[in-house]
Amino acid sequence: MAKNLLIVESPAKSKTLKKFLGRSFDVQSTIGHIRDLPKSKLGVDTDDGFKVQYVTIKGKQKVIKKLRDAAKNSETVYLAPDPDREGEAIAWHVAQQLKDAKHVARVTFNEITKSAVLDAIANPRQIDLHKVDAQQARRVLDRLVGYKVSPLLWKTIGRGLSAGRVQSVALRIICEREAEIEAFVQEEYWEIRALLEDKDKVQLLAKLVKIDGDKPEIGNEQAALSIKEDLTRTAFVVDEVKRSEKKRKPLPPFITSTLQQDAARALYFSPKKTMMIAQQLYEGVELGDEGPTGLITYMRTDSTRIAESALQAAREYINKEYGKDYLPDQAIHYKARKGSQDAHEAIRPTYLDHTPDSLKKNLSRDQLRLYTLIWNRFLASQMTPAVYDTTAVTINAGKYRFSANSQSLKFDGFLKLYEEAKDNGQNGENGLVDSIPDLKPGDTLNLIEVQPSQHFTKPPARFSQAMLVRTLEADGIGRPSTYANIISTLLDRKYVELLERRLSPTELGRTVNKILVENFPDLFNVRFTANMESDLDQIESGQEDWVSVVRGFYQPFNETLDSVTSRQQEIKDAITEKTDEVCENCGSPMVIKWGRNGRFLACSAYPECKTTRPLNGQAELVETDETCEKCGGKMVIREGRFGKFMACANYPKCKNTKALPTGITCPRENCGGQISERRTKRGKVFWGCSNYPKCDFASWYKPVNRECPACKNNYLVEKTSKVKGDYLYCPECKNKVYSEDE
Repeated sequence: MAKNLLIVESPAKSKTLKKFLGRSFDVQSTIGHIRDLPKSKLGVDTDDGFKVQYVTIKGKQKVIKKLRDAAKNSETVYLAPDPDREGEAIAWHVAQQLKDAKHVARVTFNEITKSAVLDAIANPRQIDLHKVDAQQARRVLDRLVGYKVSPLLWKTIGRGLSAGRVQSVALRIICEREAEIEAFVQEEYWEIRALLEDKDKVQLLAKLVKIDGDKPEIGNEQAALSIKEDLTRTAFVVDEVKRSEKKRKPLPPFITSTLQQDAARALYFSPKKTMMIAQQLYEGVELGDEGPTGLITYMRTDSTRIAESALQAAREYINKEYGKDYLPDQAIHYKARKGSQDAHEAIRPTYLDHTPDSLKKNLSRDQLRLYTLIWNRFLASQMTPAVYDTTAVTINAGKYRFSANSQSLKFDGFLKLYEEAKDNGQNGENGLVDSIPDLKPGDTLNLIEVQPSQHFTKPPARFSQAMLVRTLEADGIGRPSTYANIISTLLDRKYVELLERRLSPTELGRTVNKILVENFPDLFNVRFTANMESDLDQIESGQEDWVSVVRGFYQPFNETLDSVTSRQQEIKDAITEKTDEVCENCGSPMVIKWGRNGRFLACSAYPECKTTRPLNGQAELVETDETCEKCGGKMVIREGRFGKFMACANYPKCKNTKALPTGITCPRENCGGQISERRTKRGKVFWGCSNYPKCDFASWYKPVNRECPACKNNYLVEKTSKVKGDYLYCPECKNKVYSEDE
């Protein structure tokens, strides 16, 4: 009996699939795309209907030969790349290479389980050419922008830079947020709380919410003290008491964007890392005697839909493990999000008998953490709401109106399994007090103390990776499969950097953004890019022709490009900064220019005079009291790619370097090393011991030689919070020490 051939994208899936399909199937992989546009030229004929020139990707000739050889001996070839546009395009390219195959069919499965795979094999279909066209249109659009706009950056800033159709819009969003932060003007404001007590001496803290019916605007201490004085002469009377029951509904199961956001907030995973681990869980993990097993459904989806069989399994599990109080009367069906393609199910576990606890020995730490997050969110989405008892009291004091609110959990419901993580610094004060006395309207309260407090308005926060994904999704920029790549590309190009887990544009990123936005305002625009994503969706649904969409984009784009190209020197001059420094060789003024390694000083008389020097000149070399242990020379502080470090002043004769010390002794017992600031290969700051590798002490936070007052641990680390400001933290007992505690 002739074998059937199943072709997938990733070799990691092969073992899992072979387990289901048996000996009658051969499973091979493409290892991603096999054909693409050429790297050395545009590859798109803009004068002849945007005909595309595809070439075999370097190194894929052997893969194609292997697939052809396997197809010759197969009765049927099943093309099973991932169930999205990219996967459909891969299937189409493979089919083009298997012209001699007897029969070729397309199959897709949302989960790698035996039932899903066998069902897909039993119900093959034709390749969806509309999906192929949508992928081809996206690829052509990205190529036109990348290959035609990037040379402008080379000629105005420096070689090696590139512009991306979608990534550049994300960069613009980050740069505009940074501009808002820099333009922000801090304003002072005051809040007033009154500490009150009832007739039984039970205390209550209430907040001033209105003055003469309007929201209070207290701009300075004098105004706050005037109100305080006024309140000391005023009676406080309970006006209204509202007691109610509040229900909090569970959240839908994960889609790609919400998984990336929650993994970033709860696990500190980058979107790229989240998708990498999710891919492993989807394709299959070795589970001992059970062999390779796919643990979650397909992780690139914008749908909250769940298969009926999975809903029933979830309800049975909840009823068995948690009881009927946690099981709603009916399964919960979540509405499709606006603009959702709804092509695949939400992200969920494939087998509920594979609990996170049962997989501790089989999964890596990060795999288990992400799987647990997905497991808990899915089951919680089918559980009953959490129930709170709430009390709201309003209190009148003459023209002043105060309020106090409390909330207590009555029934945990879905919270038994899952609660959404929040962005750092986003929790703040919730305005709730611990409890409220048993009050009635008309009760008079005694004033114990008026508590004015000074505050200052805060600038908008920089985007965390989770916040940026949420913004991109809300604005219609990119699709579930692209969010992770957008952010990692910006980081890899060094257009943005992570500062305290927040995305901040680098000087290079700002300059690139300035050139792109000023010269292509309509192209690198949120609305334009979102509309283009919508056009790609319409191509996929068969409502638009891909060539017409590309032509509609290219004609105005090319006209703008011609205009911008004619002004290249003007653009370059605009980003070239003049300085007060003079060239030591010819006396001409020095200017700041861009190069492949960043900004530098260059003679304005170039090319006649080619004098250059580092931007900060000799100011980079700061002498220290330390002596080089290799040659006896002075050690100086230099600035490098990853920040400041100590180096021998006799460079290049002596190339001795070492990390900049902090003056902090290593907290490890009997070590005696010094803690110094260091950086990872990606440039992220951490603190490590000078005795490495003998001592492997390392911390993401700066250690302080100070004993923890709670557990007597011999060191604390410095941390900061938007709510509490700077504080010290014990990594052993998690005790926090604030300045007021001192």
